[in-house]
Amino acid sequence: MPRKPDPRFDSNQALLLDNQLCFALYSASLAMTKLYKPLLDELGLTYPQYLAMLVLWEDDGLMVSELGQRLSLDSGTLTPLLKRLESAGLIARIRDVQDERRVHITLTAAGRKLRTRAQKIPGCILDASRCSISELVQLTRQVRDLRDRLSA
Repeated sequence: MPRKPDPRFDSNQALLLDNQLCFALYSASLAMTKLYKPLLDELGLTYPQYLAMLVLWEDDGLMVSELGQRLSLDSGTLTPLLKRLESAGLIARIRDVQDERRVHITLTAAGRKLRTRAQKIPGCILDASRCSISELVQLTRQVRDLRDRLSA
């Protein structure tokens, strides 16, 4: 059943680009990715590779399927990304001895060492945002909550 219109809702204003939550999130994502690019270039990583490394620095030895779940990526997207990280010498993909369909991802010594170089990135992002830590924590929580509600 269609939702009854809210009388406080101005349908003309609702169709203005700058009033679109989706556009605010999209353009903020583009700006964030642009900000990360030179920082990640120094590490030799793309943004998706950086996200994968963040997960592995947090929880080394995950299976490919678990990593895909954490990143919301399917195996068709994740496998080439992992192959590039493996070619760069940052991870190793190891088949499970009991079930060869299962593949564990482990950091190499170089992958673990890269974490130290990456530790400056959050501070750079904080500085560029001109937000306080508490503001960024609150904003992150709100966006995560929105993502969860939209996914439910």
